[in-house]
Amino acid sequence: MPRVRMLTSVSGVEVNYARGDEVDLDGPAAAAWCEAGMAVMVRDEQAETPERAQGRPETAAKPRTRSKTT
Repeated sequence: MPRVRMLTSVSGVEVNYARGDEVDLDGPAAAAWCEAGMAVMVRDEQAETPERAQGRPETAAKPRTRSKTT
């Protein structure tokens, strides 16, 4: 069963999903709700967050400017 994150609230006789809820739906329902913009597919595993580098961040070199001579 695909897992989706709700973008809108959905309420009915047997369902009550708030915006942001992650729910398991059957394939056709998940596809229809995603196509309608009501939900988005969610990956099963959590994405890794990159670690912050220690020290100063890298910066690009400043472009050299030509001095004006008259």
